Amino acid sequence: IPSLTPLLQIARALGVRLGTFLDDATQNTPVIARAGRSEQIVRFSGNCKTPQRSILEFSSLASNKLDRHMEPFLIDVHPLGCAEINLSAHEGEEFIYVLKGQIEIMYGKEQYTLNVGDSIYYDSVVPHHVHAAGEQEAQILAVVYTPL
Repeated sequence: IPSLTPLLQIARALGVRLGTFLDDATQNTPVIARAGRSEQIVRFSGNCKTPQRSILEFSSLASNKLDRHMEPFLIDVHPLGCAEINLSAHEGEEFIYVLKGQIEIMYGKEQYTLNVGDSIYYDSVVPHHVHAAGEQEAQILAVVYTPL
């Protein structure tokens, strides 16, 4: 199960948006994402050193929007399945809003715990990691911006 960081780095090197690898953008009109009808789920390991299963399941909320500069996702966050994690870093910014459960964010040398209704906005060039706090499932709304 891949980590998201290499995919972001490849997109940056090629000068394309992250969504180029995750969808087939087809329209330049408003895109509506209906509740419970995500067309595509992409799974990532969450940077575990020895991933045994997916920790993050991304559902794109704008998969058909052409020329977008933001990548909005609904992400199901599963409890860590590993003891050691790698922090990741990439150009851009991330905004996270907690919809369900509790999220732990490692950001540089700091650690933040977010509950339902909490949000965080950070520069993703600082090494970071997002995972569920404890053994409970969580869900977040995340918007990722990566400059071309």
